[in-house]
Amino acid sequence: MVYDDFQFLKFDRPDEGVLLITLNRPEVMNATNARLHWELTKIWDVVQNDPQTRVAVVTGAGDRAFSAGGDLAWVETMVGNPEQIALVKQEAADVVYNMLACDKPIISAINGMAVGAGLAVALLADISVISETAKFTDGHVKLGVAAGDHAAIIWPLLCGMAKAKYYLMTADFIDGKEAERIGLVTFCVPHSELMPRALAIAKKLSVGSQPAIQNTKKSLNNWMRMAGPIFDNSLGLEMLGFLGADAREGLDAVKNKRAPKFPSAQPKF
Repeated sequence: MVYDDFQFLKFDRPDEGVLLITLNRPEVMNATNARLHWELTKIWDVVQNDPQTRVAVVTGAGDRAFSAGGDLAWVETMVGNPEQIALVKQEAADVVYNMLACDKPIISAINGMAVGAGLAVALLADISVISETAKFTDGHVKLGVAAGDHAAIIWPLLCGMAKAKYYLMTADFIDGKEAERIGLVTFCVPHSELMPRALAIAKKLSVGSQPAIQNTKKSLNNWMRMAGPIFDNSLGLEMLGFLGADAREGLDAVKNKRAPKFPSAQPKF
């Protein structure tokens, strides 16, 4: 693939050696539909093989969201559909493993709400900068499925097991300042400083020794690679959940903006 092949990712070059990637569905808060989800699996190999790019910065279009999670119409196609589940499972794994396989530094500029696959990209970036006005949630348990996408491979490393378990099992939102405090992101800055800070870091990395920087990243990424079986298990359990009644109830609750009544949480007698 080449950059012109992408439909929902926009590309700019703000500085020599720096590629700015923008998730570009602002009319739906950059939610991931089938095409965008697929594109997020493919872009990292393009970056890896682009001689003009030494550092990638990824953000969301507009001021409202980095990515507001999966497009509900797309998520609905997964519920009770083994073939679609298998496809999305492979793509979700590819997002994670292809980001880890990209030797070039990736910086996320988290400009607004981040959920689902968008959050995976935001937190798997090597350096993450979040706006004080942004917030995020893993959100899976609100849909009635296990936290899969990316959480098991990276959250315990970033913020420790105690915080990871709390936020992943409750799906509570985390704001930028708290995310920085507990170590889920690198920096939290005022919204007006978000892109200047992210691009300044990118420029610093782009003029450094590229083998030294890339080999440092490759070494550190082995911590995540050791957690690969944990991630694979979490992803399988997430997808299994889409075959159950809780997922149908969770999706309907989200669509209709109401509290869910999960069948698994109802009295048995």
